[in-house]
Amino acid sequence: MATGPRYHVPFKRRRLGKTDYRMRHKLISSGLPRAVVRCSSKNTTIQFIEFNPRGDSIVAAATTVELGKLGWKHPTGNIPSAYLAGLMAGKRASKAGVKKAVLDIGLRPPKKGTKVFAALKGMLDAGIEIPHSDEVLPAEERISGSHIDEKVAKMFETVTAKIKEA
Repeated sequence: MATGPRYHVPFKRRRLGKTDYRMRHKLISSGLPRAVVRCSSKNTTIQFIEFNPRGDSIVAAATTVELGKLGWKHPTGNIPSAYLAGLMAGKRASKAGVKKAVLDIGLRPPKKGTKVFAALKGMLDAGIEIPHSDEVLPAEERISGSHIDEKVAKMFETVTAKIKEA
């Protein structure tokens, strides 16, 4: 590690590779809430976060784990479940008064048709305005789960109806 009077030690989250502070500054300076999407191999978490100098505040949130309460019996680490979680988070955010947001995908590289953009599609269908390009969104057959199995597609329709009713 370099030493000397001109050496500046980076922030700890930057050294660990957890936070890109330049991108965070751009997202926060927009003045809009951030739609934060974080994906793991088994779950997807979506949060609508507003900036506050004392600490960010979460306005609305949803995870794919909550889909079990609505009758989802399939794995929660796939594209249809990410879409449903995005739809659920978008509905909760619109009830909390959020109309516009910016997408925050963290350090994940933006690849066309991934779970991150399936969650974005769910938030868009819930009525939240988020700047995006239509070419990054997954195809409808992948969102509905018909590429996996017909049982998944049927269950997807029933859970979607339950989320839209609530």
